[in-house]
Amino acid sequence: MTCLLGQTAIYERTTKTVRCVECPSDVATDEGDVAVENESASVKPVSELDAGVAGSSARRVYERRKAKDEERLRQKRGKLGGIAVALSDEKQSTKAWATGAVGEERLGAWLDSLVSESIAVLHDRRIPGTKANIDHIAVKTAGIWVIDAKRNKGKPELRMEGGILRPRVEKVLVGRRDCTKLVDGVLKQIDLVRGLVGDVPVTGALCFVEAEWPLIGGAFTTRGVHALWPKRLAKMLAEADGSVDVPAVRQTVATHLKPA
Repeated sequence: MTCLLGQTAIYERTTKTVRCVECPSDVATDEGDVAVENESASVKPVSELDAGVAGSSARRVYERRKAKDEERLRQKRGKLGGIAVALSDEKQSTKAWATGAVGEERLGAWLDSLVSESIAVLHDRRIPGTKANIDHIAVKTAGIWVIDAKRNKGKPELRMEGGILRPRVEKVLVGRRDCTKLVDGVLKQIDLVRGLVGDVPVTGALCFVEAEWPLIGGAFTTRGVHALWPKRLAKMLAEADGSVDVPAVRQTVATHLKPA
């Protein structure tokens, strides 16, 4: 990244500020604004600031739930509350949010490494009117990818059920867990994004970041949604080219789907 004076700058996520490495101290940047001593500078956005932070909303939910769990335990145990908190295990329902956040963060790092003039990435976008979010959106010249990151353990597989007496249906299993509803969620996200971008192709993916994938094969598609792992996803994003105006489409999506 460079600052407005053409020098190297660093975006610090923790403080949400842009710090110039080489500029003197009288040049400061904050939330995309640039202030120069004795000069009234105009506000200019820094493109990185609207990309979102992978896993941020899941991480916030985890921290809130953890704090509430600890507070309830302290109230219940009184003077021994601190010891009880130190010795107790986190609730599985609370820990699941941290697990999900880590999965989104790891996949987000993979996707950020692919960013170029032909690929743009948005993270953790809130779905309007709900508390739900889209984990990742990749905009490339061939179209848009809506990506749901999952950290499920076990081997992902597509299983066909039904037959002569029952309709045949596709089920997604990870280990022994039925994850078919995850596909339904991605399909809804695809419809939402498609409504924003018109004729731009939209593809969906379930990316299992820590699943037990075989050395050969393993990836599959169900109802048009790809089930795969980060490296395979990166390869597919690098394939196929098109004529989509990446900056314009990215701006449209970012404007309608704000960071969560």
